[in-house]
Amino acid sequence: MRKLKTILPKKSGRAGGTVSVRHQGGRQKRYLREVDFKRAKRDVWARVEAIEYDPNRNADLALLVYTDGDRRYILAPAGLKLADKIIAGESAPFEPGNALPLSKIPTGTQIHNIEIKPGKGGQLVKSAGAAAVAQGPEGDHYLIKLPSGQIRRFDSNCYATIGQVGNASVRTRNLRKAGTKRKMGIRPSVRGTAQNPHSHPHGGGEGRSGVGLKYPKTPWGKPAVGKTRKRKKYSDKLIVKDRKRGPHV
Repeated sequence: MRKLKTILPKKSGRAGGTVSVRHQGGRQKRYLREVDFKRAKRDVWARVEAIEYDPNRNADLALLVYTDGDRRYILAPAGLKLADKIIAGESAPFEPGNALPLSKIPTGTQIHNIEIKPGKGGQLVKSAGAAAVAQGPEGDHYLIKLPSGQIRRFDSNCYATIGQVGNASVRTRNLRKAGTKRKMGIRPSVRGTAQNPHSHPHGGGEGRSGVGLKYPKTPWGKPAVGKTRKRKKYSDKLIVKDRKRGPHV
């Protein structure tokens, strides 16, 4: 049997000894689960053997046992139970956990784990409680409304999984104490205005002098307001309707 769990090495937000992501470090030992985002095992039925907690994401995982004895992890959709049967393929039923090409999914269906390029594996809508809505075909493409409200085109041959990602209640979880955050690998954060000028663009000044800059900036001095997306991104032509932006834009 293929090994589905490996020890996840600690990086603590460092790359080559330099801190590239702040506020990380000190977490407990974890195992990395190999998740089948591609759903490449087509037209083979599988049984749900277990619903497991994964420390590396806020969604639960479902352990599948295929009829040929192979075992794989997938994201557990809402409503999936032990001993349920699921399958991936063009003729799969429209039930939670089944994966189909977008061209075979009816309009109005909730989906998740959506591919951007056929065969690359699911890249969008994978967090707990998330779901996109199929809007229907448009020529050679398929329209999908993403959780952000953005409507965009996808290749009709891309695969997606039916249903909403489970464990939506994780967003209301009460951590109860600071030590829980530390065990998750999240270190305390300090306001930029309370730091030295060499540590943060907002730092320095006499007393509580405020930010002192015209626009918000990151700790590395880059602007952090308005449209921070690339001006010429490859997928801009696939966006039909943009998401609703906040009042700061």
